[in-house]
Amino acid sequence: MLAAMPPTPTTPPEPGEAPIRDRGDACPGALRLHAAADGLLARLRLPAGRLTSRQVMVLADAAEEMGDGSLSVTSRGNAELRGLRDGCGAGLAALLADAGLLPSPTHERVRNIVASPAAGLDGLGHADVQLWARALDAALCAEPRAAALSGRFLFALDDGRGDVAGLGGDVTLVAAPDGAVLLTAGTETFRLAAPGTATAASTPAGTATGTTAVRAALACALAFLDAAEAAGTGAWRPRELPAGQHPDWAAALARAAITAEPVPSSPPPAPPPPAPGPLGDRALHVLAPLGRLTAGRLRALAEGADEVRLTPWRGVVVVGPSADRLPALAAHGLVTDPADARTGVTACTGTPGCAKSLADVRADAARAPGGPLPVHYSGCERRCGHPHGTRIEVTALDPDTYLLDGAPVPRTALAEAVAAARTKPMES
Repeated sequence: MLAAMPPTPTTPPEPGEAPIRDRGDACPGALRLHAAADGLLARLRLPAGRLTSRQVMVLADAAEEMGDGSLSVTSRGNAELRGLRDGCGAGLAALLADAGLLPSPTHERVRNIVASPAAGLDGLGHADVQLWARALDAALCAEPRAAALSGRFLFALDDGRGDVAGLGGDVTLVAAPDGAVLLTAGTETFRLAAPGTATAASTPAGTATGTTAVRAALACALAFLDAAEAAGTGAWRPRELPAGQHPDWAAALARAAITAEPVPSSPPPAPPPPAPGPLGDRALHVLAPLGRLTAGRLRALAEGADEVRLTPWRGVVVVGPSADRLPALAAHGLVTDPADARTGVTACTGTPGCAKSLADVRADAARAPGGPLPVHYSGCERRCGHPHGTRIEVTALDPDTYLLDGAPVPRTALAEAVAAARTKPMES
């Protein structure tokens, strides 16, 4: 169970056809470690990115004692420990379990839940979806069938500010200003009614509850599993199901005794990453440079914090401290100023950590010039870990050449080319 997993082969689809997955999802987890070029890798699912200060300290210790001394924040607000030594799996699992980071060994890879990181902190939004995330996590872990979801299936819980609704969730819940909840499953959207009401449109004051929302999300996830089993193609996500074999979402909601009204919808845009700085009067937001948090940075974040929340933008919301802690966190190398050139710069692992990478993209990304547009550096055409939404793509073609705006750029001229790309208007 703790051994490294081989890559998952697939049968290439014809254009326009759904992929056929020949094997189960081999996405890494906390118990299923991945063998990378720099050692073993563990991916920890953190629903809504939430960690207690004690858990942050445990991860800092684990990174130093078992890994490369750092923790990586993923584009889903999860955490990765890299450079883990051979034979550490059992010890790591025990450490995580003792810290409350493994509530269900059978479900640990399916706890993929992003939620508005500032929910309940800054007076914006229409519901505290952080509470929904905890309830959904408990519901997932309590449902045996949910363990069959792939490690890539994603729930997105948006408090209405629009920050995570556009992150490509397979099931998305959005709190509406009138108290209702909008649920999107696959490409269909429903307005949920509170228990005991006739229709969503007639719900007094729009009082669809978080409990109803969580039940609806779980019902849709199980409906996807039914459809995937019937299709027989090994689909990991609804978008991979063959045409004509998608779930009857409305029927699934009805079977769960949830009143839902179909409503028109269109894919929400992915907003730009939130800027670092204070969040209301009891929280602050900082960015991890290239998504990496050293053990020292982790301990600085945990100091005096009630909790921390890792974000899908490779940042951290620290709950508890006031804004006067920003200088201390900046001294640890965290990004606290929106004008910092490192804001909006992301990169995959690159060499030497990834055997598939063609270049040391993190070294080049660390020298990226500032600009208003986000930029992502990739070591190969897979573009792992890229952010959602508008961005500049910089992709290695070989150790000394990158692809930018469809044209090869010598590494020696890359900084100048990126500077120009980050400041020019993007085509609509």
